[in-house]
Amino acid sequence: SAPRGLSRNDNGCGKDKEIEKIILNQPGWKDVDAVKNHRIYYFPCELTCRAATYTGYFIQWLSASIYGQTFSLKENRIYEDGIINSRQLNLQNDSSPDYIQDIRIDETRILDFINRSLVIDFKEPMTVVSTLEGQRQGIRTVINHYTPPQNWLIDHSHDLDTIRQRICSALGVDREQTSLLMTGADMNNLSVKKASHKALDVYAFVTAGVSSNAMRMSRDRGDYYEPGTINIILMTNMQLSPRAMTRSIITATEAKTAALLDMDIRSSYADGACRATGTGTDNVLLIQGKNPPGIQKALESSGGHTKLGELIATAVYQGVKEAIYKQNGLSVHQNIFQRLKKRGITIYSLIANEQCDCGRSRSDFVGEVEELLLSPEYEGFMAMALALSDDYDKGLIRGIASFEQWCRNISVKISGKEIDTMKEFIQTEKIPPVIKTALNALLNGVYHKDIKTIKK
Repeated sequence: SAPRGLSRNDNGCGKDKEIEKIILNQPGWKDVDAVKNHRIYYFPCELTCRAATYTGYFIQWLSASIYGQTFSLKENRIYEDGIINSRQLNLQNDSSPDYIQDIRIDETRILDFINRSLVIDFKEPMTVVSTLEGQRQGIRTVINHYTPPQNWLIDHSHDLDTIRQRICSALGVDREQTSLLMTGADMNNLSVKKASHKALDVYAFVTAGVSSNAMRMSRDRGDYYEPGTINIILMTNMQLSPRAMTRSIITATEAKTAALLDMDIRSSYADGACRATGTGTDNVLLIQGKNPPGIQKALESSGGHTKLGELIATAVYQGVKEAIYKQNGLSVHQNIFQRLKKRGITIYSLIANEQCDCGRSRSDFVGEVEELLLSPEYEGFMAMALALSDDYDKGLIRGIASFEQWCRNISVKISGKEIDTMKEFIQTEKIPPVIKTALNALLNGVYHKDIKTIKK
């Protein structure tokens, strides 16, 4: 499977995007065919910059990106499209709802690359509501399909209906009786959560990836359409009314957003300046279901005040958090370096010169600051600064004079002496003022600690 966090929108390594702008602004570069034809590709550091077990994977991805049309031709394929492995999915040691025929993960070869699908078959046709396909009736199978990076650029040369038909054909299901979601999150990282109250059970099947496409609605702009990065399939052991099905979409979306906010998942745009509310390409699919014998009336409401709404929110919230951890290795307990990196900040990037005028080398200076952040006291200080920064940027906090004094006290404590003049280490305007003040306090503390002036 792919390394955690790989995505079609990955910006490559470090400041690749900025370097690209510099190169393309030089004379002659915009006339290069690759530039004119938009054939510049980015690959994450896990594949390109580190000696690892992913070398073969990178070669597959690179060749599929460059020679996508060649890979798509049937006469060039090594294998026939189809299922190569299948495993049953157990619902937390419990029986499935009565209308479920089978739940499994099917592994397929499509265009010679490994794909994986969550497949849920029904005993009889069902009505579903999908944010990707709308309301559909007569559905016998719902699928959440993982397409690997090698297939992405190949698929870009085909329309969505062609891609759907190819997937259904490989899985051996009827397209007209199948409702399909698609994602770049691996089904090996699927989260299945169940929430119950008395006789009512709710199941959430969640895949999620937030490493490069997370965004905050109302702040980030939309530029393209791409199906599914956080996909949620919901089903219960009872029947839902049409009203309950459509209202469930709001409940599930609010629970998903709550999980992202509580995990401090940052928008992939504007250097993570704000918290993400989704990925911009998320989808929810609701299965109408069927009541067990003896129950006639369908559940009519799934809002936040209802027990059904509570169970949907609980299952989705837990599922999103677990799926993000499985796919991206991120949890609510991210260390301070991960949280800073999500905001586009590394301590090394803050130190401009190779040799500090305090007598330390750049690596020694950075090492001392990072060592501070390993201690609970200063990690806690920095974490509080991050929380304060979000509220300050939203206008919920107006004055930070007391925080600035705290930062100065932190600098004095680290250095072990009074500091007459605080040095301005951070010149960029991209870092929010509260975070900049906190980082500058740590840098000044280390800078003034046993300072040694270098003679010119």
